[in-house]
Amino acid sequence: MQENNRPLLAETTFRVRFAETDQMGIVHHASYLVYFEEGRSELSRQHGMPYSELERMGYSLALSEAYVRYRMPAVYDDLITVRTWVEQLRSRGITFAYEVVRAEDGQVLVTGRTAHICVDRSGQARRLPDAWIAPYRQAMAGHAVDGGTGSAGQ
Repeated sequence: MQENNRPLLAETTFRVRFAETDQMGIVHHASYLVYFEEGRSELSRQHGMPYSELERMGYSLALSEAYVRYRMPAVYDDLITVRTWVEQLRSRGITFAYEVVRAEDGQVLVTGRTAHICVDRSGQARRLPDAWIAPYRQAMAGHAVDGGTGSAGQ
């Protein structure tokens, strides 16, 4: 369990690559959205529902909102961990929340969230397939049973 009663659903750790930094060696602000994507992908894989499977089913998650709060910079060659969890789950959408921390000392560098709408191949909004979101629901319900709020990030 992570601080603030949020269920820690997935972690992925990697080194900041040179190409992700600016001239000063600081991670470029847009790179954090790529890090969030890596976190979402890992979360999906760890819960038995890879994003590639959703696409094979004829759906994708269109980004409808992104929020990033920059607290401290990551720099070239830092080992960072992206923590990802589901903040909200609705019939046609899902909101993920994130923390990017320096793995060495646990310092929170960036927090954020992204909201996504499920769309079919023609771009029409659709319900998320039950088979794809069932493990998320189960994880969120398990958190509520364990004494949490059942809604991450509150």
